[in-house]
Amino acid sequence: MADAPTAAQLSDAHRAAGSPATLRVLETFFARDGLPPGRKGRLSPAQEATAAEAADPRLVGRAVPVYSLNPEFVTAASAGRTPVATMEFAASEVVDADGDTASVWTARVAGKWQVVNIATGSDETDYAARADAGSVVFREPQLNAWYRVADGRVVPLNEEARASVGAGGTGLARYQRLVHQRYADKMPGSAYDEGGYAGGYGTGAGRARVAADAHAGPGATDATPVAAGVGAGALAVAGVAGGLLVRRRRRAGGEPELIRS
Repeated sequence: MADAPTAAQLSDAHRAAGSPATLRVLETFFARDGLPPGRKGRLSPAQEATAAEAADPRLVGRAVPVYSLNPEFVTAASAGRTPVATMEFAASEVVDADGDTASVWTARVAGKWQVVNIATGSDETDYAARADAGSVVFREPQLNAWYRVADGRVVPLNEEARASVGAGGTGLARYQRLVHQRYADKMPGSAYDEGGYAGGYGTGAGRARVAADAHAGPGATDATPVAAGVGAGALAVAGVAGGLLVRRRRRAGGEPELIRS
């Protein structure tokens, strides 16, 4: 991909994901089984504090780039030369003392890597591992669908993707027509958006186009902010102390979401 990050950039992203501040948030995250603040858990405050201390979260592996459906591909008249996906954030896998996993998302904000989200499970790193030099793996967040693209063909990697393009996948041109039909009328400023029907998918920072920032110098769930000032459902690029989201995975469904470009 044209916006692929360098190894040094991913190393910086991984370092941010493993910062002491993030690890402290992860301790509580694992103690609460991924429940965000404000949601009553199964433990009393004292039990939660003990569980957080015992969680002992640690990063495993390396940070990986996570690509998402490109809004410009959606609105294009045809597949043409527009990339099907662009890098949205970097993800690092974390495991606790019980073997539970989470994904820490980092993006470049104001010139430096910051943690922007924590999600249960390890989808991002698991699916990214299925890409190779001749292919790219990306997600269609509105459906929680993951695909692998190689030689002009979009191949499904999970149940949601198979429901989208069929078990055998589809050609890139047909996939572009599918997503154009699904989302072209749901962009910012559309009647769908202004009517308040959009599900609110977006990053609040131009889809956190990591590569655009990186070139100037050496990143469907229930979501609730850890700190105030972040609307539920949006990926807030605000750092650990200023609006980090924690998310539990859920199946896609309901009203289609707005694509932020």
